[in-house]
Amino acid sequence: MKDQFFFSGRTETSKKSMQFAKSNEVLIIIHYGYDTSRGKHISSCRRYRWQWQARFFVHGWPLDLKMFEYQFITLKENGYRCIGLDLRGFGMSAKPWQDYNYDVFADDIQKVMNELKLEQKFAIVGFSMGGGIVMHYVAKYYPNTLSHVVFMGAAAPSLTKRDGYPHGQDRAFCDQIITRLMQNRPKMISDFGNMLFHNPESQGPEMANWLFAQSMAAAPYATLTSAKSLRDEDLRNDMQMISDRNLPVAVFHGLHDKVCPFDLAKVMNNGIEGSKLVQFNESGHALNIEEKEKTNEELMKFIT
Repeated sequence: MKDQFFFSGRTETSKKSMQFAKSNEVLIIIHYGYDTSRGKHISSCRRYRWQWQARFFVHGWPLDLKMFEYQFITLKENGYRCIGLDLRGFGMSAKPWQDYNYDVFADDIQKVMNELKLEQKFAIVGFSMGGGIVMHYVAKYYPNTLSHVVFMGAAAPSLTKRDGYPHGQDRAFCDQIITRLMQNRPKMISDFGNMLFHNPESQGPEMANWLFAQSMAAAPYATLTSAKSLRDEDLRNDMQMISDRNLPVAVFHGLHDKVCPFDLAKVMNNGIEGSKLVQFNESGHALNIEEKEKTNEELMKFIT
């Protein structure tokens, strides 16, 4: 049997792909795709020229693009155009039995950019693992149409401590996640979901169930393998490359983050010259949900 996957896009106002370029209310949703029988990436979207500035969102582990629901709605209502990406292995994207690391994810983002043919300036936002992927993507490709970068609760430049780098989590933190994924993935995912918030009770069980459903939709192999990348990736050289390029960079981070400790935000702020640190005093890791109004206000203020 041939394995065939595809990019797909849609707007809230029309199913016709050409209306992406005409509608004033655009939300594009991208699903990763690869046609192994043809050895190439394919897309169900027609080719067109994108005419407006866009905001490109990269989700965190092990969620999908739906985690940005509260950003998409508010930004759209305020005239911002958003693009959401389901990384390979997550959400509704294809789930090939292949590598899941930051280099692969960065290459996928670039393929999407080539497909969209963004001619105007765009901003890119990465949450948690998505923040690390964005850091690697910007360092590797540095598109000339990139205008702003936002690291949101980012697992960067390294989630785990290592020689000469006493920041972030102990390696055992990720090792335990990996071990538990192999033993009881649903229980591990449920427990991890409780770590996302400063005050889990304030969000209610419905929010936890919603995030749990997103996480369980990911491929088990993608969840496991990308967890190893979260543990092992070291992006300090990428961070220096971004600093050297003098891009407008903002670091959004929850003060009470139990997944990506707040000291990672300080490392990024100090390591990227001219970057702006935005501290979320009432949030844990999922700052875009716990302080959604502030997140949206700061995004609109920074990305003009």
